[in-house]
Amino acid sequence: MLMWLRMAPALHLIFLLIIHRVSAADWGVNYSPSQYCALQNSTMTISCTFIYPTTGYQIMKAFWNIDQVKPDGVEFADLSVNPEYSQRLQYLGNKQQNCTVRLSHVTKKDEHDYLFRFTTNVTTGKIIGIPGVVLSVTDLQLESPERVTEGDSVRLTCRSSCKLTDTPTFIWYRNSHTLTNIGDELNISPVNRTEAGHYSCGVQGQTYISPAVYLNVTYPPDTPVISNRSAVIMSGDSVTLNCSSDSNPPAEISWYKANKSLSSGRIFNISKISSDDSGEYKCRARNDHGEKYSDPVTLDVQYPPRNISVSMNRSAVIKEGDSVTLNCSSDSNPPAEINWYKGEMVVRSGRIFNISNISSDDSGEYKCRARNEHGEKNSDPVTLDVQYPPRNVSVFVTDSGQLFSDSVSLMCIIDSNPPALSFSWFKENQSSAVGSGQSFSAVQSGRFYCEAHNPHGAQRSDAVTVTVHQHAERNIIITATSVGVLIIIIVVIIFAIHFKRKSRRSAGKESANSDTYAGLDLQSATSDLYNTLTTVHHRPAENSCSTLDPQSSSEHHNPPINRRRLQ
Repeated sequence: MLMWLRMAPALHLIFLLIIHRVSAADWGVNYSPSQYCALQNSTMTISCTFIYPTTGYQIMKAFWNIDQVKPDGVEFADLSVNPEYSQRLQYLGNKQQNCTVRLSHVTKKDEHDYLFRFTTNVTTGKIIGIPGVVLSVTDLQLESPERVTEGDSVRLTCRSSCKLTDTPTFIWYRNSHTLTNIGDELNISPVNRTEAGHYSCGVQGQTYISPAVYLNVTYPPDTPVISNRSAVIMSGDSVTLNCSSDSNPPAEISWYKANKSLSSGRIFNISKISSDDSGEYKCRARNDHGEKYSDPVTLDVQYPPRNISVSMNRSAVIKEGDSVTLNCSSDSNPPAEINWYKGEMVVRSGRIFNISNISSDDSGEYKCRARNEHGEKNSDPVTLDVQYPPRNVSVFVTDSGQLFSDSVSLMCIIDSNPPALSFSWFKENQSSAVGSGQSFSAVQSGRFYCEAHNPHGAQRSDAVTVTVHQHAERNIIITATSVGVLIIIIVVIIFAIHFKRKSRRSAGKESANSDTYAGLDLQSATSDLYNTLTTVHHRPAENSCSTLDPQSSSEHHNPPINRRRLQ
């Protein structure tokens, strides 16, 4: 448009003087548009044209000025020599009619009224275009909700403080990456968690980008996942579980074993884990938008065998022929391999050891051994005491009734468990017992057997023949013994006489001899001896069955002793 012409104050009169020759319509400056809104740091081109009378006038100087600022002198200031503009201002016009100018890297400091000024070779030919061009500089601001929930609709708007003069093409960025959306608004419907991030906008062809705004998309926790450092856990290890769940805002984590609450926090640590800690663990993630539980994780704490013991299906009394089952129990992880031992010999494998129709050969100490990859352990021994009735009963003759014996000792030999409680002795062909006890003395010849009893039964032995020698041999022994005693007595008497005789010799040989013979009364001195000898006779044997005449027997067994009287 055509701007008003303002002549230098001193030229008003001159202008009026020449008005009759030059029309005011021949002078002017046109700005199109008169107001500019430039994006900060952008390049702004101000379009400008001017007119002046071409006849008799020649452009001497053309330049731009701001805010009609004058220096101390008369002339307006030329921006091209201003240090703040000299490198950024470029005059694109000519000295005929074009006064277009370009200003780069505009900032808020560049917000002024810009006016074009030119002078001619005629002193009165000086004008400045008033009111000039108003330049506003703006930045870009992004309007966005602070927080949205996944699934909502979201609108982001790119705003400026003034309407940009050039028709701009807005472009969008997320996390510094260019989006395909164009326009001053960005619509996202429905919004997804992946679309959270730092958003900014700019103008195509310009380097300026708005400050970034973070779009916060909230959502409930995803299904939590538990991670464990090791698949194999040994008793005594330290175990750390980590619960992770994607959520916004971050979820509160809680830990559970079965349905029992344990602790809170993403990390759950168990130091010196034991078998009691085995089981299923899970974590729960919760925020304002919801909660979810993980899939359970099982902690399998492994350890060597322990608490090994043997149990039996029967009472303490085991009889021959019974069926006995031994069960080995152990606590171990992984489960232990079981072997059975009798003494130091392996007899069976497996937790169950069954002995059907048990016999005495199966008696003894049994134990089981549990072994897994982490170690082994033995149970305490269990004794199987197999009981049975008497068997293999026999009679053992301890002496056979030889010379000097009037009886035969018999012993009942038996194999039984428990040991036989009672014994009975029988003579063949007799119904009643002739003795009891494990030992028996037979005083008669015949065939004898024993019968043994324990709580489980009885058994008799085969009969044995016993010969008991008669008492004649015994009388011989007794008589020989009596004679021996008599000899000893006589020797003692003679020794006593000899001693007495010797003691009397001190009184005189004659008197000593006379006293000796006079004092030696053999009849009286030996009366006790003779009386003793005459009473020695054989004692009849007990239970003797002899039918001999007592008189003849006495003569036979007790021959008369020759009683000789000393003279």
